[in-house]
Amino acid sequence: MSIASRSAARQRLVIAAALATAFFIGVGCAQAAPAAPTTPPDYHPINPTLSNKTIVLTGHDLTIEQIVQVARYGAKVSLSPEARQRSADAHGLLLEAAAEGISVYWFNRAAGSGREKFIFTGDPMSPVNKALIEERQLSIFRRGALAGLGPEIGEEEIVRAMMVLRANAMSFEAASPQLTQRLLDLINDRITPVVQSRSTVGEGDLGPFTNIGATMVGAGTAYYQGVRMPALEALQQAGLAPLTPFGADDSELESSNAYATAQAALLLHDAREALSWADLIYAIDLNGMNSSVSPLAQPVQTNRPFKWLNWDAGRVLEMLRGSYLFELDDKRIIQDPESLRASSIRQGSAWQAWAQLRDDVIIQMNSSDHNPAIKVGASPTDSWELSTPQLAQFYVKGGPHSHGQHGFIFSNANWDPYPMANDLEAFTIALANMDVAVGQRMLRFTNTFFTVIAPAAAPAGEPGRFGITQGSEVISGALMQEIQGLINPVPPEGNALVKNVEDLQTQTRLKVVRARQAVADTIDLLAEDLLTGTTWLDLRKDQGPTRSFGAAPTAVWTAFRKVMPLKEETARDRPIHEIAASFIQDNPAVTFFGANDREPDVPTRRHITQ
Repeated sequence: MSIASRSAARQRLVIAAALATAFFIGVGCAQAAPAAPTTPPDYHPINPTLSNKTIVLTGHDLTIEQIVQVARYGAKVSLSPEARQRSADAHGLLLEAAAEGISVYWFNRAAGSGREKFIFTGDPMSPVNKALIEERQLSIFRRGALAGLGPEIGEEEIVRAMMVLRANAMSFEAASPQLTQRLLDLINDRITPVVQSRSTVGEGDLGPFTNIGATMVGAGTAYYQGVRMPALEALQQAGLAPLTPFGADDSELESSNAYATAQAALLLHDAREALSWADLIYAIDLNGMNSSVSPLAQPVQTNRPFKWLNWDAGRVLEMLRGSYLFELDDKRIIQDPESLRASSIRQGSAWQAWAQLRDDVIIQMNSSDHNPAIKVGASPTDSWELSTPQLAQFYVKGGPHSHGQHGFIFSNANWDPYPMANDLEAFTIALANMDVAVGQRMLRFTNTFFTVIAPAAAPAGEPGRFGITQGSEVISGALMQEIQGLINPVPPEGNALVKNVEDLQTQTRLKVVRARQAVADTIDLLAEDLLTGTTWLDLRKDQGPTRSFGAAPTAVWTAFRKVMPLKEETARDRPIHEIAASFIQDNPAVTFFGANDREPDVPTRRHITQ
C-alpha cells in the first residue's frame, strides 16, 4: 500500500481518536455470526512483494526494517530453536508452579478484580483441571470475536505488525507450543484478523489481541490473502484446524503493548524517510535562495557540540558539496532568514527525538512487557530480595512439568509503556517545530529582500514559467493548522476501572495515531517545499547556466523534472501537489545521496539480556 493510502487511513484513525477510548475484554456470545465475505472499500491490503523472504525471530534483535518487511511487504517469519525452547521452558514452569501450589496471576488465579479468586487448584494436567482449563480457554478465545470498539483497523500492515511483534516477544512468555505456532501460521499464511481500533486505554493492549485470538479458534471474521471471510473459512483455506488453547494462553497472547508498539515501529520507518527528505529539500532550498552556508560550517558547529545538530549540519553540508554557494557572489546577502539559517537545528532536533523514540521501541519490541513475568532458572540466591519470605513464595522448585527446571513467576507492572508513550509525544512536538521552519522558509521565497531577484526575472517568451507554485502558501498554511492541532499533549488520565484495580491509563494509542498523522502531514508539507525549491533551482540556473547545486540536490531536481515538467501548460492528470507528494513517497531519499545515508549510532543488532 502506498504512503498516500496509509495517510488516508491514518486520517480516519485521527478522527476516531477524538472519540472516547473504550476498554473491553471480551463479552457477548461464544461464537460471532459469520460476516459477509465482502472486503470493505476502505480496507488496505498489503502488497506482498517479499513473500519469499523469511525472517528468523530470536526475541532479541528484531529491527524496524524487518517489521516493515513482514508487515508491509509480506515477508514470512520463523522462530529460532532457542526462542522456541525458551518459550516451551516457560510454559513448563507455569504448569509446574500450579502443581506446586504457587499462586500465579491470570492462570490459577483470576485476572483483574478477580485476582484473589482461584480458578483451579492442584496439578493443571490432572484430567479434571485439564478439561476445565481447555473449556475455559476456548470460551475466552471465542468471546474475542465480539470484543472491542470500532472502527475496524483498515490497514492490514498494522495487524501484521502487531502479530510479528507479539510472536517475537512471546518467546519469553509461557505460551503453549500450539499458541506460538498458530501466531506464526497467521502471519505466514496471511490470515489477518479483523481487529477493532479502539479497544485499549494505551497500556496492555488486551482488546485488540482478543480479536486475534478469536480468529485462531475460528470465531469472528478475518482476511485471507486480502479477502474478507469468516475466520473458520480462512483457517480452512490455509489448511489449519482451529486452535485448542491451553494453560494461560489468553494471558500470553493478550498481555502486551504490541498494538501501539507496532504502529510506533511503522511510524519510525516512515519518519526516518520524512526526515531524510527534509534534509534533502533543505539543501535544495539553500541553493534556491542563494544562501550563505556559514551556519553549517564545521567551526560554527563545534561551538555547540550537540551530536545530532552537528551531524545534520554536516549531512546537509555534504549534500551541497560542489554547489555554487561556495563561490563568491556579490548579490548574496550575508545572512538568511532565521528559518533557513536554523533549519538544520530544527531538523537535527527532530532526528534526536526520533532516535530516542527508536531506542524505546527497539527495547519494547525485543523484551517482555507481560504480566506475570516468568524467569526460568532464577534462584533465591540471585539477589537479596529473592530470598525474602514475600518473594520466595513465588519460587518454583521444579518438577516433571518443567523437566526439573526452577524459576520465579511474579506479578508486575511491565505492561506500562510510559517511556515509549512519553517519547511519542516528544517526537511529534519536535517534528512540528521542524515543520514551522519548513513552512516559513517557503514563504521567504516570496520576498525579494532575501531572494534579491523576483520570479518575474524569468526569460522572456515563457509566460507563467515560474508561477508553478501558486497556492503553496495556502496549502502549507492549512497543513500547519493540522500539525499544530496534533502536538497538543493528550491529558494524563487516571480512571479507576475494573473495580478500582486498574486506575492508570497511558493513551498510547491516541499518541501514536497523532504522531503517524503528523508524519503524513509533514510529507505533504515537504511536497510543497519541493515544488518551491526546485522551481527556484530553475531560476538560479537561468541566472547562471554554469551554476552547480551539488550532487544530491541536482539528482533530485533532475529526477523530479522528469515527472513534473516545469511549464504550467504541460498536460497533467493530477494536481501538482499530488505529483510532488508521490515523488517523495515513491523514491527513498537515500537514492539521491548515496553513502551519506545513516544517522549516528544506529544499532544494527540490539541484543537485550533476558
